[in-house]
Amino acid sequence: MDLAINPFSSGTRLRDMIRAIRACKTAAEERAVVRRECAAIRAAISEGDQDYRHRNMAKLMFIHMLGYPTHFGQMECLKLIAAAGFPEKRIGYLGLMLLLDERQEVLMLVTNSLKQDLNHSNQFIVGLALCALGNICSAEMARDLAPEVERLLQNRDPNTKKKAALCSVRIVRKVPDLAEIFMSAATSLLKEKHHGVLISAVQLCMELCNASNEALEYLRKNCLEGLVRILRDVSNSSYAPEYDIGGITDPFLHIRVLKLMRILGQGDADCSEYINDILAQVSTKTESNKNAGNAILYECVETIMSIEATSGLRVLAINILGRFLSNRDNNIRYVALNMLMKAIAVDTQAVQRHRATILECVKDADVSIRKRALELVYLLVNDTNVKPLTKELVDYLEVSDQDFKEDLTAKICSIVEKFSLDRLWYLDQMFRVLSLAGNHVKDDVWHALIVLVSNASELQGYSVRSLYKALQASSEQESLVRVAVWCIGEYGEMLVNNLSMLDMEEPITVTEYDAVDAVEAALQRYSADVTTRAMCLVSLLKLSSRFPPTSERIKEIVAQNKGNTVLELQQRSIEFSSIIQRHQSMKSSLLERMPVLDEANYLVKRAASIQAAVPSVNSAPAVTSGGPFKLPNGVGKPAAPLADLLDLSSDDAPVTTSAPTTAPNDFLQDLLGIGLTDSSPIGGAPSTSTDILMDLLSIGSSSVQNGPPTANFSLPGIETKSVAVTPQVVDLLDGLSSGTSLPDENATYPTITAFQSATLRITFSFKKQPGKPQETTISASFTNLATTTFTDFVFQAAVPKFIQLRLDPASSSTLPASGNGSVTQSLSVTNNQHGQKPLAMRIRMSYKVNGEDRLEQGQISNFPAGL
Repeated sequence: MDLAINPFSSGTRLRDMIRAIRACKTAAEERAVVRRECAAIRAAISEGDQDYRHRNMAKLMFIHMLGYPTHFGQMECLKLIAAAGFPEKRIGYLGLMLLLDERQEVLMLVTNSLKQDLNHSNQFIVGLALCALGNICSAEMARDLAPEVERLLQNRDPNTKKKAALCSVRIVRKVPDLAEIFMSAATSLLKEKHHGVLISAVQLCMELCNASNEALEYLRKNCLEGLVRILRDVSNSSYAPEYDIGGITDPFLHIRVLKLMRILGQGDADCSEYINDILAQVSTKTESNKNAGNAILYECVETIMSIEATSGLRVLAINILGRFLSNRDNNIRYVALNMLMKAIAVDTQAVQRHRATILECVKDADVSIRKRALELVYLLVNDTNVKPLTKELVDYLEVSDQDFKEDLTAKICSIVEKFSLDRLWYLDQMFRVLSLAGNHVKDDVWHALIVLVSNASELQGYSVRSLYKALQASSEQESLVRVAVWCIGEYGEMLVNNLSMLDMEEPITVTEYDAVDAVEAALQRYSADVTTRAMCLVSLLKLSSRFPPTSERIKEIVAQNKGNTVLELQQRSIEFSSIIQRHQSMKSSLLERMPVLDEANYLVKRAASIQAAVPSVNSAPAVTSGGPFKLPNGVGKPAAPLADLLDLSSDDAPVTTSAPTTAPNDFLQDLLGIGLTDSSPIGGAPSTSTDILMDLLSIGSSSVQNGPPTANFSLPGIETKSVAVTPQVVDLLDGLSSGTSLPDENATYPTITAFQSATLRITFSFKKQPGKPQETTISASFTNLATTTFTDFVFQAAVPKFIQLRLDPASSSTLPASGNGSVTQSLSVTNNQHGQKPLAMRIRMSYKVNGEDRLEQGQISNFPAGL
């Protein structure tokens, strides 16, 4: 009678409680309902109510899923598990998995009940125990119950075997040391016919491989034959309705077996050879008109690319990816592009055959596919195909979406800069990019273009005429306008008089006033852009000297900015007007053409600015394959910024004073990123006494500190020199682009003195890995030549992008004085362009002398040939 009156008594059905909670209109009402129901359940638990125990637990689980605390029901779960009946155990185990996790200490109380249920005669109760153990097993429970689970792997019932295998996966994951007791049973399960058991067994084998090298070798010897048989049977099997998905028999088993084959064949030539035939069979027989078939083919391709497959099989795999690129499904094309990016490192020529299809993907409507295809095209570019690929990309740049122009422009500029050896072709491509997408060109790109034009005296006339025509056709591209007005200001007489004409050029008619009109139009159009307006004013001032008849008009245009609210423009206008009016005698010499810009200095500054933006790298030894990278030798000392390591503008001598003060640079030099610094003696301050007008107009500059760039930046046709550790000058970057001959595997390499100063000597000895000519182990030995002991010694190194470097910890952080002993350190180097480019390395050593920090650095260019 009481139960009928109180709708929230412990006897309330689960569905009635759910209805009551869903009927609540506010969170407060819901909390009240849950509070009353929890109170009733607590009362029933304390009274030992046996009739509604499983119903109360079901309601507690629903309340738990709503986010309310239900810890008071945990012991009730254990009581239900200990009950004899299956319904109570089912609710108890379900509550155990929901209300508890492996971190709860109360979980240890259920270990004995689990052990009893794992030995129960009822297969359903055994299944409940395996399911619970597989979900919440802790390391302690795994050690206690592993023998029971291993025994159940040999049970007659397929469902029990399947659950036992999945439970074993959890046990091995929690306690890898237990892997050996499951190896034999896992191999036996691969002989089963039930697909559910096979999938579980394959998953267990994969976990065993990850847990132990011993298990990996055991499975390579004992389960490859079974895996090949499974894959052959399932590929050749007739229609089976219980396993059929889209006309493919059990694609899930296909994929699991292929994944395990990938793990077993990776790095093992014998295993790879054994599975080559079945992989070729699956690749050719699987239909690709259904999604299930495509999933199997993709997994097959990934397996082929990961193992030591034959070249023919790899070509087959890459051709499958080529077919994927023609599929209408965007997801299939995207994963194909991702896989091709991995495959290009394995077989570039096979991927090159699909270049046309990949280029079409760059024009796809889906932005994700466009970006991925663009990255792949960038990887495909080499010296032989750079011109046709660049033409395709530039042609597409004209019609591409605005959102995609930035990425596309950046890749085109990078390709042109990286692979161009012909200055004329470089200029043509950059002028076209500026015309089509100048608003998306980054500052350092058009800065580099101006530097190259300044150095290419034979192409200055061609450049100014091409830019003038481009400016007339399109004045909406900001970077185009900046480069054009700079060139018009510097080489205006070449534009008007058609000087330095190339054979392919046709003369154009441009008057002096036309040139001034072009700069004036840019000045008016970009009224809000301070940089462009400042460059226009400088250009007009120079034209007033080159074209005297236009002086009055230029003076009027310049004077319009005397009242400009931007101080920079106002100052320039006033000073330029003064030069035009009052300094006629010195104007011609003051406004002479700028001297050739120092490309080496520009590259140094550009490299430093880019490296400064790279996030700091952890001090732990690691492998890198992207750009210069520093690795300390394990001494617990904060590493200096990466940019400092690559900054070749500093001397190789130990650093004992602060860096020299930067001399004031003119505005245009600052825009171009080629500001020069004063090279003063140590401890001395730089001094400049240039006139303000001379400084403003870039007439005269402070002396340049020695040191060329080491980063991978180059301008087409410009040879860059770098300073070695020893006083002699060596051509490091030129060496990086030249081919080298492949060495004999058994060749020996002489020990070299990599670095030597008055206080420190470093020697390198070399050892090759058999069968891996691109890998070199370097043993570095550091000797202190000074009379004082060095402490906190740290060795760091940076390498180009095509080299991978790993540093092992040094033998000590203390260098004894006067050469009494040395410190050793091992370096592992992988040259990904072995035979094409030699090793190159920039090094830095930091240490303390009597508590005072010291720093030495330099670059190594005398590596033996063939490394």
